[in-house]
Amino acid sequence: MGATTTVHLLRHGEVDNPTGVLYGCMPGYHLSPLGRRMAARAAEHFAGVELSALVSSPLERARETMAPIAAVHPELEVRVDSDVIEAANVFEGQVFGKGNKALRNPRNWRHLSNPFTPSWGEPYVEIAERMTRAIMRAAEEIPEGGQALVVSHQLPIWIARCAAEGRHLPHDPRSRQCTLASVTSFGVLDGRIVRVDYCEPARDLIPAKDRRANISAGGARE
Repeated sequence: MGATTTVHLLRHGEVDNPTGVLYGCMPGYHLSPLGRRMAARAAEHFAGVELSALVSSPLERARETMAPIAAVHPELEVRVDSDVIEAANVFEGQVFGKGNKALRNPRNWRHLSNPFTPSWGEPYVEIAERMTRAIMRAAEEIPEGGQALVVSHQLPIWIARCAAEGRHLPHDPRSRQCTLASVTSFGVLDGRIVRVDYCEPARDLIPAKDRRANISAGGARE
């Protein structure tokens, strides 16, 4: 039996989005000042880790989160992988948050018919397939027993974890254990995922209101 290879999936830092737009895959959304601090914290976390590959979603917030990590690993080139991009969503560009304006619009109700697929966006099964493919690709491109870092987004990371742990893919979004700048690590051995670990290097930087929401969701962290 060989050594276990580890692929770390890092969620990007906080995004500058004061109006509460569901930005999804839309371009032009960058890290906030707090998000840049979260990215710096992630860079500190991985500074002493012997990484063999750096991979990023093509979206700005992911690449900006990767930037300080790449700076402390100058020997590595960042590979952009569209398989780890945010999930597509028909509500992109609409405003959620207080009052749920988008959900109160009758024209959107037809998209809410099936929460199990879901009917409003990319099917969970397809997200699981592409994320698992990306994890395996990253594992294959580094030495056995090595470590790779991939910057992605909350929903894809959570679905990858659910698939790896044999959980149901449909879920309450409040139950996701995937905070901003958190790290979900997948151990890969003989072409399969054998271990999942989780940590929060930027836990103390997450706004208190978000931590309270996690508590109300049964202890899982958004």
